[in-house]
Amino acid sequence: MEQSEASFDWLTLDEGEEVLWADTPHKYSLVPVLVIGIPLSFVLIGIPLVVGAYYTHQNTNYVVTDAALYKKTGILSRNVQRVEFDKVQDTTYRQSFFGTQFGYGSVDISTAGGSGVEMSFDNVADPQKLQSLINERSEKGKGRSGGEDGKAAVLDEILAELRAIRQSVEGGEAMEGGQSSEERFDTPTSDE
Repeated sequence: MEQSEASFDWLTLDEGEEVLWADTPHKYSLVPVLVIGIPLSFVLIGIPLVVGAYYTHQNTNYVVTDAALYKKTGILSRNVQRVEFDKVQDTTYRQSFFGTQFGYGSVDISTAGGSGVEMSFDNVADPQKLQSLINERSEKGKGRSGGEDGKAAVLDEILAELRAIRQSVEGGEAMEGGQSSEERFDTPTSDE
């Protein structure tokens, strides 16, 4: 069930940022709570359990844009979490027994420098497809921020700078001592 961008008054996008995917937890993810909560409602414990699960379900939103991942949670308050694609290190998806039966699961996102799972899209429809979308965007994000080609270019710049420093140091020593550092190291000494 994808939602329109207009229903996300909590979402502030950067200029040019586009929504690629948006959803809430799958409606069938409430089945396990109902299976447990309805029988327990006869002893009044199940009612708050079912009501809490329903409100949590209704107040959770997930959004994937071309630049970042967003998760909004909160019943009485609002918590919006954002993770940019160039920070995504690893993704995994998992499905419970009910999730496998009803077609929903969770996608966990780990970030560089984070300890463990930084963000989780819980009980979303077709978690494998969502994981593929996140992985695809993450690779494009890393390519945009440099990737392997960018690292090689930075290393080449560092190497060129080091060579320039070496030439200036050797040039200064050659004027002082009359011979370059290579000649000093190549010249046999009387100890040999």
